[in-house]
Amino acid sequence: MERRRPTGITIIAVLAIIAGILLLFGGLALVTLAPFISQIKLNDGINTSNTSISLNVNGTVVTIPNNVLFAVGGFIGILGATMIALGLADFVVAWGLWKGKGWAWIVTIIINIISAVLNIISIVAGSLGSIGGLIINGIIVYYLYRPNVKSYFDSIKASSV
Repeated sequence: MERRRPTGITIIAVLAIIAGILLLFGGLALVTLAPFISQIKLNDGINTSNTSISLNVNGTVVTIPNNVLFAVGGFIGILGATMIALGLADFVVAWGLWKGKGWAWIVTIIINIISAVLNIISIVAGSLGSIGGLIINGIIVYYLYRPNVKSYFDSIKASSV
């Protein structure tokens, strides 16, 4: 006998889907933008003729563009790929919450605790805007530990055994 999903779990799952969509599209935008940023040439006024650095690595000549934006573009590409992976993970967690999977409950608790710690660090660093995020993290963790919510995940687990 499957229990009815609590409304708050539905809301958290939908928010995870929205976050996944935002991360996915943001990551795709960064991955798409990264190669273009890497190709921008800066004119520093000092030495515009030397556009690359050649290194001899174990007998192999490696040419690296002498451009700060080349490294920035690489970082942006890695950041975008990470965002895509996190977006896909959000979809998986949302599905797990929707279906009442115990691992999704654990992952959501862990993510919200990590996010709360990061929000506290941001607040200490002077970003008072993180207070709202900290409150939301606290509400979600509190809600997930409510007896009816916890029993929903436990009953799903027990019925699948």
